[in-house]
Amino acid sequence: MINRIARVFARRGYNIESLAVGLNKDKALFTIVVSGTERVLQQVIEQLQKLVNVWKVEDLSNEPLVERELMLIKVKADPQFRAEVMWLVDIFRAKIVDISESLLTIEVTGDPGKMVAVQTNLRKFGIKEIARTGKIALRREKMGASAPFWRFSAASYPDLHEKVPANGLNGARARSVSNEADVSGGGDVYPVEDGFTINHVLDAHWGFIDDSSLAVGHAETEGLSRITTVIPGTDESISKLVQQLYKLGDLHEVQDLTHLPFAERELMLIKIAVNAAARQDVLDIANIFRANAVDVSGHTITLELTGDLDKLVALQRLLEPYGICEVARTGRLALVRESGVDTKYLRGYSLP
Repeated sequence: MINRIARVFARRGYNIESLAVGLNKDKALFTIVVSGTERVLQQVIEQLQKLVNVWKVEDLSNEPLVERELMLIKVKADPQFRAEVMWLVDIFRAKIVDISESLLTIEVTGDPGKMVAVQTNLRKFGIKEIARTGKIALRREKMGASAPFWRFSAASYPDLHEKVPANGLNGARARSVSNEADVSGGGDVYPVEDGFTINHVLDAHWGFIDDSSLAVGHAETEGLSRITTVIPGTDESISKLVQQLYKLGDLHEVQDLTHLPFAERELMLIKIAVNAAARQDVLDIANIFRANAVDVSGHTITLELTGDLDKLVALQRLLEPYGICEVARTGRLALVRESGVDTKYLRGYSLP
């Protein structure tokens, strides 16, 4: 599917500036950034809609939106400069995810302008590696606008005047799944009940993501991109895949991180249906997961969260009863931990 989408742009002479693919079980949401005239982009959209398995294409160019990007950056930080690096980390509201004697690995989220500013300020210390995702975006909801999201989360809203049967929510989900069968091969937008004239609402049961992932972004060397992909398979099959990748002409280097200690992060934007009664509960849950509210309207809250796969899925499960409207994910990034500490082996232990 990625190759077919890329060919649609290439036939019209456009390079994809940014690509993020968030996998949702057997579906995916592609966020693509490309420059072009209104007329040609409209033609591209029409061609994309003709592709099999593509359900819906939306142009957000002229919409108010929340856009974010994730970057892991490994910086040389000798002891005499470490305090200054930490000062910059604090200014940009970044996080340290790994530390060794001479290197720091930093996690940064924000818009592309912030990413450039971080790189510019850290370049004087020496940047060893950069892993970036493409941009993801969700439309900002208008204040005061109304949407009947409560039909998918009525049990969470005690101030609703109309009572909903106990099995009403389950019935809505059952219809959502059965309607999906009418769509050829699925897609990246989730069906809801007939008669809705608002944006589609996700059934969060479909939002739990398997162990595959793809993230593409600029590398530390100008003109090079870094592709981070997660692929389930045996050591033998992955070894054969790496050998095949090395045969590609434009490939600079392939590194298998499976058996190395690495820092792993993913970025998610998630829009939740809320009213006045549920808003504080959702914000309390977000605070536990250290998620940030990046957009608020009269009936929704959009949260930004970074972390590993388990953390993102856990938040989705807790927010499911309130009604998940949209989810956009970047795919997972990873850089080798210079400290040599493998956090996978620390999770099973607790200290007194």
